[in-house]
Amino acid sequence: MDLFYQLISGFAVAFQPVNLFYCFLGCLIGTLVGVLPGLGPTAAMALLLPATFHVAPVTAIIMLAGIYYGAMYGGSTTSILVNIPGEAASVMTCLDGYQMARQGRAGAALGMSAFASFIAGTLGLVGLTLLAPPLAVFALKFGPPEYFSLMCMGMVVLSFLTGASMIHSLMMACFGIIIGTVGTDTVSGSTRFTFGLTELMDGVGLVPLVMGLFGISEIILNLEQNVDRDVFKAKVKGLLPTLEDWVQAKWALMRGTMIGFWLGILPGGGAVLSSFVAYAVEKRFSKQPERFGTGMIEGVAAPEAANNAAAQSAFIPLLTLGLPANVVMALLLGALILHGVTPGPLLLTKHPEIFWGVVASMYLGNAMLLVLNLPLIGLWVQLLRIPYPYLMPAVVLFCIVGSYSVANSITDVYLMLGFGIFGYLMKKLKFDSPPLVLAFVLGPLIEYYFKSSLMFSRGSFAVFFTRPISLVCLVITGVIFLSSIISALRRRSPGLLPK
Repeated sequence: MDLFYQLISGFAVAFQPVNLFYCFLGCLIGTLVGVLPGLGPTAAMALLLPATFHVAPVTAIIMLAGIYYGAMYGGSTTSILVNIPGEAASVMTCLDGYQMARQGRAGAALGMSAFASFIAGTLGLVGLTLLAPPLAVFALKFGPPEYFSLMCMGMVVLSFLTGASMIHSLMMACFGIIIGTVGTDTVSGSTRFTFGLTELMDGVGLVPLVMGLFGISEIILNLEQNVDRDVFKAKVKGLLPTLEDWVQAKWALMRGTMIGFWLGILPGGGAVLSSFVAYAVEKRFSKQPERFGTGMIEGVAAPEAANNAAAQSAFIPLLTLGLPANVVMALLLGALILHGVTPGPLLLTKHPEIFWGVVASMYLGNAMLLVLNLPLIGLWVQLLRIPYPYLMPAVVLFCIVGSYSVANSITDVYLMLGFGIFGYLMKKLKFDSPPLVLAFVLGPLIEYYFKSSLMFSRGSFAVFFTRPISLVCLVITGVIFLSSIISALRRRSPGLLPK
């Protein structure tokens, strides 16, 4: 019953007019971001992060979360009508969704996508509601050594899963940690790597970093690419899937939801990996696997269910352990810290209005998105016809204003432009930015827990290996690290190591 009353108190927070408005705004912006190819939820959240500094923390997270799971809904629209994924998690929806549109069944594909997203998102939220409190109670057993080991494990796992090259990912993670050390040491009070600039005494800001890496760099990349948006011109009708469609897609929807939920919890899993795995599993289970890619309704239901369930379950490790499962969760972690709130097991006791308010708002947001997506499909189609050169100046202006407004510092604008050029070069050289952002956010926390552990043990490193939870995390980290090294050696010298 306590869980029921806590959820009711969360709805009381979510139904406050300001929170309800920001939830709607986040869902609307998220859908728009998902519809327009080339931006993505990470860039949009980075752009809008400065706008949340003048509202309450719960209101800010409600809007930013709405942008994230709203983009999961909107990305399917371009996948089905244009054959261009508006968001990376909707790549697999292109395969069968666009073929359904070409066969005159665009309405059924869009409808199934919206309903699968709603059902999977809601079931993912039920899992979040049930799993988060006991996990937070378990996390109360964590001390500084456990948090240090857990964050190291999360960073290595994310580096292992997000990039093709483990070495490249770890290089970016190390660079992110170095950037995170700029400023004043919280323990000794000494300044590091400021180069005499007083503006860097408080460290490099999260806003200019993410705006540069995800906003400016994407603009530069899109300027050199000529993407042909051949919008499907047939009239979209019949948005409600038929009974036959539901019969064919029901198990695909359930399997996609389960896969997405559990992969979303894992560091590095997330919506993108979930949609790929769900599509592959559905093709394996199908009696007609050769028909996938020709307009199968299961090929739309499974990945859409998976990416939306993963978007909800990714909040579990963030809110209960303070460990972001992907780069979007790292942004939300940074946003909470900027608002003076530390995610983790004490969030439920110290700030229950934030935890339960955000969870309740996500239930409302899923319902809003179902209502938004179906009637406004015609509007989204028209937005797809806007040439990108008209959108670019507005995004650049928003980046500049957003970076400057945080601390009224021109240095932040220069940093944003510098990170934008750096992010562009990273993408051209096939380096991944998520490990850098995650390491930048977690770096100061890792350093703090590392120093706290050594002060607790009076300088003995044995504290990390004598506590069971810490030891397990470090063993997993070591196994993943060694396996990546062995696989790299095998690729370079096939006869050097036995299989």
